[in-house]
Amino acid sequence: MFTIALIGCGRISFKHIEGFTNNKDKLKLIAICDPVISRAEEKEIEYKKIIPEAEITIFSDYKELLKNKKPDIVTIATESGKHAEIAINCLEAGCHVIVEKPMALSVSDADKMISCAKKKNKKIAVCFQNRFNAPIQKLRSALIAGRFGKILHGMIQIRWNRNDAYYAEALWRGTWEQDGGTLMNQCTHGIDLLQWMLGEDAVRVQAQTRRFIRPIEAEDFGAAIVEFKNGAVGIIEGTADVFPKNINETLSIFGENGTVVVGGLAVNKIETWRFSDAEKIGDTEEKVLNPNEKDPPTVYGFGHSALFKDFIDAIEENREPVISGDKGKKAMELILAIYKSQKTGKPVDLPLDFSTMEMKGYFDK
Repeated sequence: MFTIALIGCGRISFKHIEGFTNNKDKLKLIAICDPVISRAEEKEIEYKKIIPEAEITIFSDYKELLKNKKPDIVTIATESGKHAEIAINCLEAGCHVIVEKPMALSVSDADKMISCAKKKNKKIAVCFQNRFNAPIQKLRSALIAGRFGKILHGMIQIRWNRNDAYYAEALWRGTWEQDGGTLMNQCTHGIDLLQWMLGEDAVRVQAQTRRFIRPIEAEDFGAAIVEFKNGAVGIIEGTADVFPKNINETLSIFGENGTVVVGGLAVNKIETWRFSDAEKIGDTEEKVLNPNEKDPPTVYGFGHSALFKDFIDAIEENREPVISGDKGKKAMELILAIYKSQKTGKPVDLPLDFSTMEMKGYFDK
């Protein structure tokens, strides 16, 4: 049994509570922290609906939590700009760390987090929970088995709505200092999936971003073409401006011998499944597609519980989590390269020297 603490009780924190309770045979929540005590108390109530006997201490200062409770694991669900500092302090205190996406807002901060975890012999994982979606796992298995043949290109579309009220609810959203725009916040999950499927090694990106209508510092729309080392081409389309509500998040992968489209509200439904060996394998499209499959109740899906289970297994087996710090920072690197391409109006070659680059200033209206 591992003791665990939650730092940050905002919009995504209920998925962490769900992850704790769905792994209650291995995880025991002992502390919750948020500067707004009432929000931490709400999470305590959520948890105790499932585990009423739990003894949980509430904190407003995470440093006091680390000093007084010393949990085995900490999950961080604060605003993005605070992830790095909190994660490093937790690692220094001897905790394993699960951090929400993006893990940081600069590559230098991400590298410090990874280095600190190695130095302290602790695990760090990034919450790209959509990698654990059942359709995504099925797609990944087909890719690893070589069923696509040569991978030609892929596309991720994130067509969502984040209205003015969403940004007014938390003033850090959409700022360069604490968040970035729709690519770094909403679209980072899909960008992670695209680069994961296309070989992870991006070599060139050309992009356009816009701040069309949202009252924020950063972008509410972005589009990019990404070239990968293996020759595949990736296409990114992401927006927070869809009227009047979310439409879809769809990942499409095209190969010489296969085509797969995973869509739905948040990459949770197989919409196309076509392979040259489908008859032989026994998974023709008519057998795979489920016309009655429904979207999950939120865009966050069901992956957090599986991600937490993998993290527990990684500690027990002394291996890296599926989405380690090294894996988790790749989407962020690609998004920063997109920002630089927008700023310069030119293609950007990767790997890029991020040592002096910050998001702020890498965006033109």
